[in-house]
Parts: sequence; structure tokens; C-alpha cells
Amino acid sequence: MRKGYVYILCNKPYGTLYVGVTSNLNERLHAHRIGTASEFTKKYGVTRLVYYEMHELVSKAIQRETSLKRWKRDWKIELIEKSNPDWKDLDYTLM
Repeated sequence: MRKGYVYILCNKPYGTLYVGVTSNLNERLHAHRIGTASEFTKKYGVTRLVYYEMHELVSKAIQRETSLKRWKRDWKIELIEKSNPDWKDLDYTLM
């Protein structure tokens, strides 16, 4: 059994959002920051981790990612602001 993470990145508060899933959040975040994870995040400079959830199974994380991608933008912003009202980069919480 592998854990999975669903995460939301942005380029600035209320800016471009990206929803992703991974089994290794630190590694994936690093890949986004050096521009090797996604052409979309590279193109728009989407590297700030503003939300994440850990799931006991990768399959559950994938289900959650699929659900979040269908959400309206306003709902995603509300989700972020419930736990991160200042849109701080949460990468320090992963150490």
C-alpha cells in the first residue's frame, strides 16, 4: 500500500491553479519547481504549494484529484482558504 497526495499549486494568490496527484509530494514539488513535471506549470510558473491532502491509498488520492478537477474555480479557492487563508507556500510543512 502506497500513500498518495492530492495537491494544488498556484503562481500567485488567486492566480492560475493546478491540481495534481503523486505518491511523493516532495519529489513532485521539486520537479514542478525546476520545470520538469508539467508543461502547464512550467509555462505559467505555477510552483507555489497552497493545499495538499494525504490519502492512505494512491487510488483514493486519484479519485479525489478527479473530483477536484471537476470543481468550479471558486470552490477550489474556498478549499484553499479554509486551511491556508494567506496563500502561503506550504513546502516547509513537508520537511
